[in-house]
Amino acid sequence: MDLRKIKKLIDLLEESNLSELEIREGEETVRLSRMPTGHTPFAYMQAHAPLVASSPAIAASAPAEAKAEAPAGTIIRAPMVGTFYSARTPGAPPFIKEGQVIKVGDPIGIIEAMKMFNPIESEHAGTVKRVLIENGQPVEFDQPLFVVE
Repeated sequence: MDLRKIKKLIDLLEESNLSELEIREGEETVRLSRMPTGHTPFAYMQAHAPLVASSPAIAASAPAEAKAEAPAGTIIRAPMVGTFYSARTPGAPPFIKEGQVIKVGDPIGIIEAMKMFNPIESEHAGTVKRVLIENGQPVEFDQPLFVVE
């Protein structure tokens, strides 16, 4: 499923009174659940495996810790749950580095979810002040990845 479609579904969920939304497209399923106030909503993607929800307390603490240590600026966040890769292939230079100037639409990484590699593009322009994630690290939805000024 296209990342843009998932973002639109998240917006739809946030604007509505729905607590949960599930969309099936072929063999792919996207399920969005609204968590109680104070918790971060999560997008789950599955092919054939059942959904496994993590503890809200643990899931909410990871993004909160990253926010606390991030410097001032615009924060680029993970649009989905998965494994973050900073380069197109192992051994290749990363898409972006600290101090690099980026534009809207520039590739900033890849998130692998359910064996699908989803390219992530910048929604902000500026200079990368801080990289908050390492190559191969798992990420949660809305987790801070980069700080741009």
